Amino acid sequence: MTHVTLIATGGTIASTQAAHGGPVSASVSGKDLLATLRTVPVGIDVTVDEFCNLGSNALDLATVHELLARIRTALAVPDCAGVVVTHGTDTMEESAFLSDILVDSPKPVVFTGSQRHASEPDTDGPHNMRDALIVAASPLARGLGTLILFEGDVHAARDVTKTHTSRVDTFRSPGVGKLGEVDCGAFYLYRRPVVRRTLPDQGLEERVELIKLCLGARPDYLEWCAANGTRGVIIEAFGRGNAPRGFAKAVERLVSRGTTVVITSRCPEGRTALIYGADGGAITLAEAGALFAEHLSGVKARLLLCALLGANAAPHAIRAAFNPPTPTAC
Repeated sequence: MTHVTLIATGGTIASTQAAHGGPVSASVSGKDLLATLRTVPVGIDVTVDEFCNLGSNALDLATVHELLARIRTALAVPDCAGVVVTHGTDTMEESAFLSDILVDSPKPVVFTGSQRHASEPDTDGPHNMRDALIVAASPLARGLGTLILFEGDVHAARDVTKTHTSRVDTFRSPGVGKLGEVDCGAFYLYRRPVVRRTLPDQGLEERVELIKLCLGARPDYLEWCAANGTRGVIIEAFGRGNAPRGFAKAVERLVSRGTTVVITSRCPEGRTALIYGADGGAITLAEAGALFAEHLSGVKARLLLCALLGANAAPHAIRAAFNPPTPTAC
C-alpha cells in the first residue's frame, strides 16, 4: 500500500452553491472531498489534513508559508510517498511555485483543484483529485519538484500558469509544455526539468511590489515604493525587458536606497535580454542596477524575491538566484 497525504485548503473544488444563482463559497472538507471519489485508486492509502477552507483569492503569504510547513511535516513521515494539495485555481501557480523553491524533498507535491464547483453535476474536481493521487504515489514523480495536475496534464510549478478564467484545461506551460499526463489510471512522464533549484526557507518578505507596465506608464509608483519601505520591486516590462522613458532614473534612485529591482517580461513566452539602450532600454535599466528574471513570470519573480529577502540574502546571492548571474547581451 502506498501512502499519500491530502492537504485541503479550499478553493472551487471545495465550494458549493447555497441556492440556484446564489453565491458560491468554500464549504466542503477534505474528508468529504475524498468521499466524492467513486473509489480511491487501487493501492493508495490517503491521510487527510484539513488545513483551511478558503478561496485562493483570500490566501496571503503568511498562510501559504504555514501551508509549506504542513507539506514538509507530511513528507517527513517515512512511509509517505507524496502529498496532494487541493487549492483554488486563482493563486495555485503561486503557492505551487513557493512549494517548489522552498520544500526540498525528492517526494512529489501535487497541487490540484477544479474550475467547476462541487454543486455542479459536471464538476471536474473528483477526477482531478484522483489523477493527482496517482501522480503523488508514482515513483516516476520523484525528483520532479512541485507539480500542478489538471485535466490529466502534469505541469512543473516553475513553468505553469492559469490561462483561462473558466476552461477546465486552464493550466498550460507556455513555451515548454507539460511534463506528462495521466491516462487510464497511469502516470506517463515525457520529460524532466533540466534544473530544479531550492532555497532554505527562512521566511517571506511581504514588502515586495509587482508593477505591470503599459503604454505611457509613469514611474511615479517607484517613488512611492522608495518612500514607503518597499524592499523589492518587480517590473513586468515590455518585450525583452524594456520600459518607458524615465524608468531608468527612477530605478537608479530606488536601487541607491537599497531596494532590489528585478525586470521580467509581460509576454507569456520568451526571456528577457539586454538588447536595447537609450532611456528605458534593458541595457540602460541594467546599468541603473536592475536585475533580470529571464523567463520567470512577474508573479513568480516576486515570490522568489520574497523568499530571498526573507532570508536576508546578500546582493550577490540574489543576483545568482535570477539565472544567469548577470544578464547576457545579445
